[in-house]
Amino acid sequence: KMFNCKGHGWSNLQSTHINLPFYDDAEFAKLHAAIRLILPLIPAIAASSPILGGKNTGFLDKRMDYYQKNQRVIPSLTGKVIPERAFSKRQYHKLIYDKIAHDIAKYNTDDILDPIWVNSRGAIARFDRGSIEIRIMDIQECPKADMSIVALIVNTLKMLVNEKFIGFHDQQLWEAEPLNEILQETMRNAESAIIDNKEYLQVFGIDKENIEAKEVWRHIFAKVSEAYPDEMAPWKETITTIINKGTLASRILKVLDNVYSEDNIKLVYQELADCLANNEMFVVWEKAKL
Repeated sequence: KMFNCKGHGWSNLQSTHINLPFYDDAEFAKLHAAIRLILPLIPAIAASSPILGGKNTGFLDKRMDYYQKNQRVIPSLTGKVIPERAFSKRQYHKLIYDKIAHDIAKYNTDDILDPIWVNSRGAIARFDRGSIEIRIMDIQECPKADMSIVALIVNTLKMLVNEKFIGFHDQQLWEAEPLNEILQETMRNAESAIIDNKEYLQVFGIDKENIEAKEVWRHIFAKVSEAYPDEMAPWKETITTIINKGTLASRILKVLDNVYSEDNIKLVYQELADCLANNEMFVVWEKAKL
């Protein structure tokens, strides 16, 4: 009734959800503040959806572009993808769930829909089970790659929650709009996105006017590996490959080499299926120069 759920983003779901626990309002506030800050960077390490309908979409993370537009008929469901500045259960319900309940009321005549089910921000607070669910991460070619990125995101969040980058109060001050602007860039250009919000770069201790998103992740990865060496050691090689060789989306496009025939796309995705079966990275080999 609401969305005509036949298109992309409804019938397919190529994403990896990360659920992180909190105990009470105090823990929720710290975790939500940290997650809001990291969301714009996730496509720059995890984008894997550049092809749609046999064409290069112009987005390295086209899945997230669909995600943000699929429910535009009721804008409050997705908001700006980056959640509002809500740092308690009461605040969250007032700013998000109450508004959703109001906006879906005309469709919800039999009172079946719960606002909690249709909240579609990039990170969703689930107070019923004490967790925040991150939905921005594209799925990768193999479990090893998925878990490497999950480990990097989780340990980066640990550093933010423990105020190793900036203090909790400063994290809370960030509005959704500037974070969403960065997200729009990383959805389109992934690791090659230019981040030119100097204040955002300073969050992670980077004192530059602008920098490519992959260099932000390289900097964060070094800091996280230093802070949590045991947690990051098993994933070092995989993360280094992604940072140096590009996101899976970029590697897919590189191998396709501007040939978007059905046969060529099938050939590349058969290789990706082999990567999944064997838990191996999709590594692009450079052509030998004669």
